[in-house]
Amino acid sequence: MIVLGIESSCDETGLALYDTEQGLRAHALHSQIAMHQEYGGVVPELASRDHIRRAIPLLQEVMQQAGLSLPEVDAIAYTQGPGLAGALLVGAALANGLACALDKPVLGVHHLEGHLLSPLLAKAAEFPFVALLVSGGHTQLMRVDGVGHYTLLGDTLDDAAGEAFDKSAKLLGLPYPGGPAISALAEQGAPGVFQLPRPMLHSKDFNFSFSGLKTAVLHASRQMPQPVTEQSRADLARGFVDAIVEVLCKKSMLALKHTGLKRLVVAGGVGANRQLRAALNEQAQKKRVQVFYPPLEFCTDNGAMIAFAGAQRLLRDPGAATRDYGFTVRPKWPLHELAPV
Repeated sequence: MIVLGIESSCDETGLALYDTEQGLRAHALHSQIAMHQEYGGVVPELASRDHIRRAIPLLQEVMQQAGLSLPEVDAIAYTQGPGLAGALLVGAALANGLACALDKPVLGVHHLEGHLLSPLLAKAAEFPFVALLVSGGHTQLMRVDGVGHYTLLGDTLDDAAGEAFDKSAKLLGLPYPGGPAISALAEQGAPGVFQLPRPMLHSKDFNFSFSGLKTAVLHASRQMPQPVTEQSRADLARGFVDAIVEVLCKKSMLALKHTGLKRLVVAGGVGANRQLRAALNEQAQKKRVQVFYPPLEFCTDNGAMIAFAGAQRLLRDPGAATRDYGFTVRPKWPLHELAPV
């Protein structure tokens, strides 16, 4: 079975072809970072318009990469939510329009399920496992027992980790997106110069809260001696990154201990962070557990994870897809509302 995946939930337009026998056949991605940089964040209307411009050329690119024609596609999967409503509508319209024209089944995919299953694209991890999902919009710990079988262990009570990265970077005068910029700056900083809080580190649950850490960065940046030196900014960046990494790492290890599982899967854009990976790998070695990451190119939003998640659902439940091409999107779609396989 060959599944075409379409991702357009925010500021990346991604298309991919996944073959259930051969694996990933082709994928193409366009990021809107350059367009949104001058605004310091994603502008929803601009994002939607850019998805419209990019989708068809990317579709042609993946078909050419795979050496396939559209009639050879067996099913089409698209991100139905959560995400920006206008952006989601572009992908949904393209998927349903193509499926209607080709008389193919179509399936709406939960964006977070795509991220949760993305490390399996590398065929490394096996069920069950604990998943740490860290992105701009979500920071969650879940127990994953199979496709569609997810148990929420902990969630963020306010800002997600990726959001805290971006907002703290902005406070330090760094460009958007802030996550990679503040991590790179932190590598030049000295540890311990700025003692920032570790929110909910000892809360005895698996929830997160990063709004207080962001506020601490704001106060620390205002109290730095003037003129602010590049070393001071690097030291503050190091203090921020060390704090957020410690919280994510400790909570993940506690979740593994609580569930009795020995496998941790890290997904989402923050999963590409070098400091986080180094800390998790160090703890995993001490605790004798395994940590799995998606390939770096699949940490951020992409069509491959949607094609893969759609294919996994269809393999287990061929009736999950539909030929009713009237569609809707779900900008707010809690994962626990996702139908089990």
